[in-house]
Amino acid sequence: MDLSELERDNTGRCRLNSPVPAVCRKEPCVLGVDEAGRGPVLGPMVYAICYCPLSRLADLKALKVADSKTLSESERDRLFAKMEEDRNFVGWALDVLSPNLISTSMLGRVKYNLNSLSHDTAAGLVQYALDQGVNVAQVFVDTVGLPETYQERLQQCFPDIEVTVKAKADALYPVVSAASICAKVARDQAVKNWQFVEKLQDLDIDYGSGYPNDPKTKAWLRKHVEPIFGFPQFVRFSWRTAQSILEKEAEVVTWEDSPTGDQEGLGRITSYFSEGPRTRPRLPHRYFQERGLESVTTL
Repeated sequence: MDLSELERDNTGRCRLNSPVPAVCRKEPCVLGVDEAGRGPVLGPMVYAICYCPLSRLADLKALKVADSKTLSESERDRLFAKMEEDRNFVGWALDVLSPNLISTSMLGRVKYNLNSLSHDTAAGLVQYALDQGVNVAQVFVDTVGLPETYQERLQQCFPDIEVTVKAKADALYPVVSAASICAKVARDQAVKNWQFVEKLQDLDIDYGSGYPNDPKTKAWLRKHVEPIFGFPQFVRFSWRTAQSILEKEAEVVTWEDSPTGDQEGLGRITSYFSEGPRTRPRLPHRYFQERGLESVTTL
């Protein structure tokens, strides 16, 4: 799998895809959606779709695709290579979400949790297939959160497509199994060949599994935390494991803010706008004080 585009810039998100088979533009197709790397504290999360004509679903089953978690790395690579050989009727697309994008989304001023990010990414890939001309008739999705809620949401997005969302769909539907293999192969390759934008000395590439409860992963995090700047962008710093290590190993940062003064006796926020008596004068924000700005009128 060619991930050179991701290797050039792994700080945001990257979409990759196979050519669309001509038959998938003409015949009704079934499409599966799955992800790899949702739980780890290290590396990207990869969402994948795989699709083929309904008339060729038996041929996809004949490849003996299975849930990627039940396969060894060599078996996944072999099955992906077979799907690549069958490009005349099998297509796929990926959305690779960097650790940096995941964490900044989750910790932004407007919170964007992992479930919402996952749902939107899956819907975006289905829409991408449609935009590429794939004649999608059925969609099968491995659930994130409650399957009923997720299915209803996707069905509203794609009212003309039959949508099925199930737990363990990657073990139930071959087209979802195929998508899980695409996602896992891509993530494994991305982690193995990760290009660190930071110039790290004595970089240890033995990360362990990347999951938060792995002692080897925790040891790697402790080794590569920088007291001032924190972790490399390979780390999802929004994960509790990473935050705990930061709290113990990194320097404490005190942010300047307006002087708080005595906090006792503060009234309701609506009193700020009232003309009633105040026990003490209301000082303007430091921004206005430092610049010598004063109000020219009173609301």
